[in-house]
Amino acid sequence: MKKLITTEPTAPSFNSEAEEAAWWHKNRATHGTQMLAAAKSGEAQVLTKTKLQERLAASRKPPARVVALRIPEADLALAPQQAERKGLPYQTYIKSILHETLAERAKM
Repeated sequence: MKKLITTEPTAPSFNSEAEEAAWWHKNRATHGTQMLAAAKSGEAQVLTKTKLQERLAASRKPPARVVALRIPEADLALAPQQAERKGLPYQTYIKSILHETLAERAKM
């Protein structure tokens, strides 16, 4: 597994676009060094025409089938709390739990 480059500075929160632009300008040398190191290590990659076409094709896949489920209120109340801890939208979290459970049981 490749180690991500986490050398400071990381971008803070900004009150305006002008403040953000000034910060990026001030730290441009550091970010340039980070980008060069990432390119040399293979962490940063060039987006080729082929890769771009593959990503575009993947994004054009038909949406998943919509299904309505009755979920107990208590379970539905837990989902957003757990999803927030994972940094996911709660519907995405529920889908991932369903997928993991079904995939695991398919192995049995």
